[in-house]
Amino acid sequence: MTVTKGFPEGFLWGGATAANQCEGAYNVDGRGLANVDVVPIGPDRFPIIAGKKKMFDFEEGYFYPAQDSIDMYHHFKEDIALFAEMGFKTYRLSIAWSRIFPKGDELEPNEKGLQFYEDVFKECRKYGIEPLVTITHFDCPMHLITEYGGWRNRKMLEFYERLCRVLFTRYKGLVTYWLTFNEINMILHAPFMGAGLYFEEGENEEEVKYQAAHHELVASAIATKLAHEIDPENKVGCMLAAGQYYPHTAHPRDYWEALKEDRENYFFIDVQSRGEYPNYAKKKWEKLGIEVSMTEEDRSLLKEHTVDFISFSYYSSRVASGNPEVREKTEGNIFASIKNPYLEASEWGWQIDPLGLRITLNAIWDRYQKPMFIVENGLGAIDIPDENGYVVDDYRIDYLRQHIAAMRDAIVEDGVELLGYTTWGCIDLVSAGTGEMKKRYGFIYVDRDNDGKGSLKRSKKKSFDWYKQVIASNGADLD
Repeated sequence: MTVTKGFPEGFLWGGATAANQCEGAYNVDGRGLANVDVVPIGPDRFPIIAGKKKMFDFEEGYFYPAQDSIDMYHHFKEDIALFAEMGFKTYRLSIAWSRIFPKGDELEPNEKGLQFYEDVFKECRKYGIEPLVTITHFDCPMHLITEYGGWRNRKMLEFYERLCRVLFTRYKGLVTYWLTFNEINMILHAPFMGAGLYFEEGENEEEVKYQAAHHELVASAIATKLAHEIDPENKVGCMLAAGQYYPHTAHPRDYWEALKEDRENYFFIDVQSRGEYPNYAKKKWEKLGIEVSMTEEDRSLLKEHTVDFISFSYYSSRVASGNPEVREKTEGNIFASIKNPYLEASEWGWQIDPLGLRITLNAIWDRYQKPMFIVENGLGAIDIPDENGYVVDDYRIDYLRQHIAAMRDAIVEDGVELLGYTTWGCIDLVSAGTGEMKKRYGFIYVDRDNDGKGSLKRSKKKSFDWYKQVIASNGADLD
């Protein structure tokens, strides 16, 4: 038996972005309008994301940061060259569905959109960077929402299958690692963003969300089946917004609440990894009077086409309490949690818990025994550049150092199987939660502000050279 002393050989170090948060060029080369385009910055952002406020097009008096973002559409060669300079082994990016099928229900794809991503993947390959591609990172063409109601409609399976078939065929040999849906559990917390859902008055919202979730889960199985048929080399993963729940106290009711919260998070991954709905989910639906329509073919697809690996985002652990008196909350990745008094927090109130990453890795490994991939982790912070755009971001280096050390402990001490690590927002981009630019995650500073002003000039932060050294040493040198 080989004892691992550090990160395994071939570990995939890199960074992650999403099309709607970095590409811009929302109406260029035939791209259609998507749900992610029509979410403005400001107080209305979350009600829209949550499907509570209707905004299906641009409206006067709002600023929509995704329209231009950091214009990676026209800067990708420069940006990938910078990633290569850091030594990236992989780059996680996503497909803008409406670049490939502008309306979503066409029979033929948009060639200019296909060519754009082919150019991106070839640019990655030029530097020996493995693309890790999210098929749907919250993107849904607006036509599919206005015409069909988004993922509540079973017709979405046909449109998603067509998208996947085109992608797997066109990019065979260029892309091996695929993720079907980004943070699939976000459908319960941000349903317009996660599934194009807007709720009409009087609807059973929970039933609509779980029906849409079922359609996404079946679509994920269809994608997995197709990927393996078109290229047996393909590896397909699921993706969740992770973070283990801690009981608020040693009181059994707090422990029970934490277990229930964890189950809600893992529900989707249970299906994608094990191939069937867990009994606790069926019992929950029964209790709430939720009826999810599914066919025998759906069940067979789920059972026979489980994912090859499990990917997740990790920003913080969470806390659960069964005591209704406990109300002090902290901010988090879309949904808030009870505040943990033992942890410090970022400028946005996200609590910082490196050991929680090790705990989460172990929890997922124990639950599924499938290889894992951390595809988002990072610190959103206000960066103050000097006149040359240089940022001394020791706080980011410290955050990443502690989380990478926790990953190493999980591999070396606990024996979990981890394929790679891509930090979130390796280049500054628009925040999905708040729509801000000033909430920065990157190793590369982009001159753009919350109002969309700035030169878009790229410049390296202190963390750029630090991460370069981490990758060069395969995680051995974290100083």
